[in-house]
Amino acid sequence: MKTTIIIITALILTSCCCTKNQKSTPASAGRCREIKNSYMKKLGLYVENGVLKKNDKPYQSIGVNYFDLFYRVLKNTNDNSYVKGIEQLSEAEIPFVRFMCGGFWPTKNKLYLDDKEAYFKLLDEIVETAEKNNVGLIPSLFWYYPCAPDTMKEPLDQLGNPKSKTIAFIKKFTKEVVTRYNDSPAIWGWEVGNEYNLHIDLPNAPEHRPWVYPDLGTPTNRTSRDDFKSHHMHVVFDEIAKVVRKYDKTRILITGNAVPHRFAYHNTTENSWDEDTREQYNEILLRDNPDPFDTISIHVYPVKDKKYVGRAKTVEEVIRVSQNLALTAEKPLFIGEFGVPNNYSNEVKSVYKRMIKAIKDNNVPLSALWVYDFSEQDKEWNVTYDNNRKYMLQMISKANNN
Repeated sequence: MKTTIIIITALILTSCCCTKNQKSTPASAGRCREIKNSYMKKLGLYVENGVLKKNDKPYQSIGVNYFDLFYRVLKNTNDNSYVKGIEQLSEAEIPFVRFMCGGFWPTKNKLYLDDKEAYFKLLDEIVETAEKNNVGLIPSLFWYYPCAPDTMKEPLDQLGNPKSKTIAFIKKFTKEVVTRYNDSPAIWGWEVGNEYNLHIDLPNAPEHRPWVYPDLGTPTNRTSRDDFKSHHMHVVFDEIAKVVRKYDKTRILITGNAVPHRFAYHNTTENSWDEDTREQYNEILLRDNPDPFDTISIHVYPVKDKKYVGRAKTVEEVIRVSQNLALTAEKPLFIGEFGVPNNYSNEVKSVYKRMIKAIKDNNVPLSALWVYDFSEQDKEWNVTYDNNRKYMLQMISKANNN
């Protein structure tokens, strides 16, 4: 009874200070949000005492990467094929998707820059479809790290400048997305981008500068100012995290990083390719998933040469070691990508089964298969209910129900 009275009182206060007829200041509006948020049920996924939770209960599931869920619509506004894809996942009790929430190339940001209302109408329809089918969404806000600076016609080193046009663009877009969908139960968490950590501090950085496709909006050439450094990455992480946490205090924050290179520690500290120890792997994993990010993100795949990060011998060992570190750090592990390509070996199914087993045996709270309904990767990776890799989705459904 006491709790009911408190909640009713809070709702009355919220109503009083947020009424449309009352003139409010930014400060009072902010206070209204604080009161409202403190008494409403937390939406999406969140972390309490190092435990991933949903609806006040510890949570564990396997979802999928629906990479071009939104991107296909940016390329063709009449393409609504994602509706069937979401419906099939819902029917199979695959509960969430991770997706690219924007353009991969600068040209695909044109609609956002020219007609924001039209841009968000398309994204609204995706969020509404997910809500209707009870499928969670993890939007990856800036998937390809050069896209924002290329869009702003700046070199990549401006990702490390908090006062740059690039960071201003990133902050503005983040605010607009988070505030627009903050009240949607379909949003489960917020991710920065995809595998930024694989591009930082490389001793041979000039050989790995971002792609150049001027027709798609990139510059005509790259220079040393486009060599990506760890401090650039951390500025981006920090600026996005501050914006998200201003408007969403609870949903999980994800870097989107992969498992680091086997040489990541030495890349940064010695500009060398010496192999990292297990302890150095742990140090880099924590460095690249800093507070206030409340999860640890890795992407993990089997490799043919059996040379794994942290001197692990198997992919299962990578999962176990990473989960143990996440437990110690009290940051739930998110395996944002896992899978086995068709060209891996003649034992794709058995290797995939072992990965699912490792995820379950180690109680990894959240993981996502790469990749669902993405025709551009039909040859090696794509998984649908209509191709010969559908067993991968069936194994996920079974794992989620055990």
